Amino acid sequence: MGFFKRLTGTRHPVSGVAPLAIAEVRDALLSVNGPGVPCRVRLADPAEKGDLVAEWRILRRSPGQQVDQRLTIRMHMDPGCHEVRVLQEQRTSSRGKLSASRAYGRGHGFSVEWTYERGPDGRRRRVKTLDTREMSNVLRRSVLDAGWSWRPRRFRL
Repeated sequence: MGFFKRLTGTRHPVSGVAPLAIAEVRDALLSVNGPGVPCRVRLADPAEKGDLVAEWRILRRSPGQQVDQRLTIRMHMDPGCHEVRVLQEQRTSSRGKLSASRAYGRGHGFSVEWTYERGPDGRRRRVKTLDTREMSNVLRRSVLDAGWSWRPRRFRL
């Protein structure tokens, strides 16, 4: 894989895998929905400018603070090139007793959050509580298994 393809996040299927029809790829992505997957995949509305949308919303409340984090992946399927173009957006808003903040990001980045807890031996250990790559990895694997390419976009589909 070239440097620029790694930089942009473009992934191609393993050689020898025959690309499936667009309806089969759409069905494969919609079948990602399930109890073990943290996101929900649905058909896109006309205003969303895509074919499919995957959404993940995390709402955390603690005394004095509320954090709402949303990760949206819009996907556009190009049957001529056998590729799925992806635009990932992340919105975070937090409210405290005296403050509020908002953040917006676009691109194929990810965020990971950790907490610390005591292990069985009494030592502190780091535990992963949130990793947004869980959603994109499942979707990317479904696309590559169908013989299509995964191409993240930064500005528009």
